[in-house]
Amino acid sequence: MTLLEAEHRHAQLAAEIREHDHAYYVVGRPTISDRDYDQRYRELLDLEKAFPSLATPDSPSQRVGGAPLGAFQTVRHPAPMMSLDNTYSQEEVRDFVKRVQKLLPGEPLEWVVEPKVDGLAVSLSYEADRFRLGATRGDGTHGDDITANLKTIRSLPLRLAQPSGLARLEVRGEVYMTRSGFEKLNAERLAAGEEAFANPRNSAAGSLKQLDPKIVAQRPLDIVLYSLGATAGDARPASQREMLAWLGELGFKTPERTWYCRDPEELMAAIRELDTVRAGFNYETDGAVIKLNSFDQQRRLGATAKAPRWAIAYKYAPEQARTQLKAITVQVGRTGALTPVAELEPVFLAGSTIARATLHNEDYIREKDIRPGDTVVIEKAGEVIPAVVAVVLNARTGGETPFVFPNTCPECGSGTTKETGGEETAGAIRRCTNPECPAQVRGRIEHWCARGAMDIEGGGEVMAAQLVNSGLVHNIAELYDLKLEPLMALERQGEKSAGNFLAALAASKTRDLWRLVFGLGILHVGAGGAKSLGRHFATLDDILAASPEALTAADDIGEVIAQSLVRWRGDRQNQLLIERLRAHGLNFKSQLYQPQAPAGPFAGKTFVLTGTLPTLTREAATAKIEALGGKVSTSVSKKTDYVVAGDEAGSKLEKAQKLGVKILTEAEFLELLAAPVPAGPAKA
Repeated sequence: MTLLEAEHRHAQLAAEIREHDHAYYVVGRPTISDRDYDQRYRELLDLEKAFPSLATPDSPSQRVGGAPLGAFQTVRHPAPMMSLDNTYSQEEVRDFVKRVQKLLPGEPLEWVVEPKVDGLAVSLSYEADRFRLGATRGDGTHGDDITANLKTIRSLPLRLAQPSGLARLEVRGEVYMTRSGFEKLNAERLAAGEEAFANPRNSAAGSLKQLDPKIVAQRPLDIVLYSLGATAGDARPASQREMLAWLGELGFKTPERTWYCRDPEELMAAIRELDTVRAGFNYETDGAVIKLNSFDQQRRLGATAKAPRWAIAYKYAPEQARTQLKAITVQVGRTGALTPVAELEPVFLAGSTIARATLHNEDYIREKDIRPGDTVVIEKAGEVIPAVVAVVLNARTGGETPFVFPNTCPECGSGTTKETGGEETAGAIRRCTNPECPAQVRGRIEHWCARGAMDIEGGGEVMAAQLVNSGLVHNIAELYDLKLEPLMALERQGEKSAGNFLAALAASKTRDLWRLVFGLGILHVGAGGAKSLGRHFATLDDILAASPEALTAADDIGEVIAQSLVRWRGDRQNQLLIERLRAHGLNFKSQLYQPQAPAGPFAGKTFVLTGTLPTLTREAATAKIEALGGKVSTSVSKKTDYVVAGDEAGSKLEKAQKLGVKILTEAEFLELLAAPVPAGPAKA
């Protein structure tokens, strides 16, 4: 094939793939089978491999993500990205309409109501109808260049579906994580032993701030476009309604439902209707955006220093529901923690049926005076996690009695101890003191086998329960004593499945040290802490022999974790466990070990991020620090060099002040990043 022939075929394939992407990711109606799509995509990749010049920036192949970035570049928005004034009051919406009418006396007013998507605001710039630059809102004037990450979103057109008639087009919208994708992602993270994301918005923001586009490509992100920024050319719509229709013709995904209103009553009706249908959207919404339809009227109204005068966001109150608390059960985890759970009369709330909710700990139950039989108010914290937020006291019949939290383990009957809590432990936690408690053993085995720990396929909740209940396994070392025939005797365990489980156990012996340390389930030692130990120490024996001072010399290892490690290794049963794992040939050496400190102007510097920063997500700030060789810790200690504090900083800020650690605002932090060599911290 000649280059000319290749160019012709590549253009044909690229056009077909763009059409199919639009049909699948924007319209939601695929027009081709996955197999046929994959065949076209593979042919396009083969052509680009044979003729590298065909791999242009707008080729469909560029969505998979390029090489990781060292840091994001800051770009200036052609026109400021303003935020909206918001209200929770419908009366204030009416007052807003009156203010606009007063500024435009005698003129008819038309409005467009759109769902307020709970995501991350972005700007997309197109030149000659090709996507050139994408940026975050940032401080409204400057944002981060996240072009490579945005390219991974399949519904975002790299080339417009038809000519725009503009030399330059800037489109603005919201990147979000789908609800279904968020649930699947969290399930995968929990299975891998990682912490679940709090809500879809934080997940979307954190994903876009990843420095490796290949990671972003794996996240279930989508985008909706709803406004124009700076443009060059005359082909510009005259109203919001026309603009949304025009964007759809260009290939952009626009709000799936909008309402056109001509008076305040229609506006109120639209707000109420949106509230009834938004649970059916595959993204989180927290309000309605109300915009004056006419662009000419928008232009004449202008804006204040912070927000346009022609738009407002009406925020819905968190959705709540009342239901009966049928019972309070207490679950026992692998660390012995007793966690109370509310067993509810099932109730539909924010898109799903809720039958259980966490009650956190016994202090929470006492402070809220939550009793079995109560009518309670529940809501989804962040519209994700069910929580009991209040008791309807006037609904009590008098027959409800206070819940008595058990002093003994409900699983094995052993005694319990109560932790008063601290910086690493929220609230009071009661723990079973019996390390042989069946619930703890089951939890430890399941945790050891988890994907994020030793990654042993087949070692989930059902298998762990069967192994413990049958008496085959009493601790994780005994997993490596298992034989084929006893396994085959378990329910739903044929020769093949039992053999696969034994093979997975054998393969786990070569896992890296951090996985083993995390898999041991030592109190307070998470996956991040285990990795830090693996970078600081060469072997498990080095970790277990280290003094508390030597342990806290490792990044992210504070006094609480160090003392927990010391207590754990001092237990005779744990010492025997380690020797049994050694005898079974498990790997005790770290592949992460770094005897030399990383280079960079922040090398040796430890930062702690706390509170909500004005423009940076925690992930973005972490990436900037690590790109310069620094480390980010989750707790404040004497080793901390800087604390970057935002709104609602809390106890970490207080501890930093007590220790005399240098505290930075976001502005000071950004100045420090720009300095050639950071100055040493000022400590009291």
